Amino acid sequence: MSPTLHDVARIAGVSIKTVSNVINDHPHVRPATRERVERAIAELGYTPNLTARNLRSGRTGAIALAVPDLALSYFAELAGLVIAEAERRGVVVLVEQTGGDRDREFDLLRSPRLKLTDGLIFSPLGMGQDDGDRLRVPYPMVLLGERVFDGPVDHVTMQNVDAARAATEHLIAGGRRRIAVVGAHDGEVIGSAGLRLKGYREALDAAGIPFDAQLIGSTTMWHRSNGARTMHELIDRGVEFDAVFGLNDTLALGAMRVLQESGRRVPDDVAVVGFDDLDEAQYSIPSLTTIDPGQQWIARTAVETLLARIAAPAPDAAPELLLADFHLAVRESAPLP
Repeated sequence: MSPTLHDVARIAGVSIKTVSNVINDHPHVRPATRERVERAIAELGYTPNLTARNLRSGRTGAIALAVPDLALSYFAELAGLVIAEAERRGVVVLVEQTGGDRDREFDLLRSPRLKLTDGLIFSPLGMGQDDGDRLRVPYPMVLLGERVFDGPVDHVTMQNVDAARAATEHLIAGGRRRIAVVGAHDGEVIGSAGLRLKGYREALDAAGIPFDAQLIGSTTMWHRSNGARTMHELIDRGVEFDAVFGLNDTLALGAMRVLQESGRRVPDDVAVVGFDDLDEAQYSIPSLTTIDPGQQWIARTAVETLLARIAAPAPDAAPELLLADFHLAVRESAPLP
């Protein structure tokens, strides 16, 4: 017969209630007791009856994660981190892909599929600052990204302006004065591109370096191919530069490939900095200097915040803005001066 909750309690020498508290990750369990219960669970191969537990609680034991595009490495890595964090808490994640399309994002928010879950972690790309009221939904939600601020739900995001400023300051400290940008979105103010461009400009202003619009390379989606295409355009226009700030790592990697093909040495002729600290950034040749925006913290905090809202709904509670710390990961493409 399959081991039961009673069996675990007997082996661990604790009450059934204590075993239940450990399984449900109750915070007020002594570490030694938790370890004893977990050892008994492992020894017996006990698996909680999630179906029965969910029926008693009125919950599904699943959450949804909606991202724009899993072909973008950042969102693929984010999804993996969210799934891992949820699994640690006994929760399943259903992943939705919106394509970054505003109408599809609206449809998702009222999709009957969300009834299969207890809440949503939502990273919009098509929606904008004027769409905040669309986030007033009848289920717990945590917002990610930089498209909507001051909305009616908890928001976990990164410090785009300050981090981009730090990336640009690093290039300036290395003696670079003609810093090209790859990945700008024309006219964008609120959004990752707009906020990172603001940080870039703040760093130039602080160093007394005039802003030159010729150095700004615009594109649409932040794929590697678009980084390469934008770099080709800057070179073909005869723009002179001694550094490149890719507004994400995939753009920077695409740009770096074109620089090398054109005979420019990285970092001797052109230093390159990215943003996101993707896993592949460590293994490019040269390895990519980049901003680590706290992606793991973002995933963990988003899951923790959503599960806390699910466990203790508080409709009148003020939403929180939670900002991740960042740091510059210095590698070969833009070493320390």
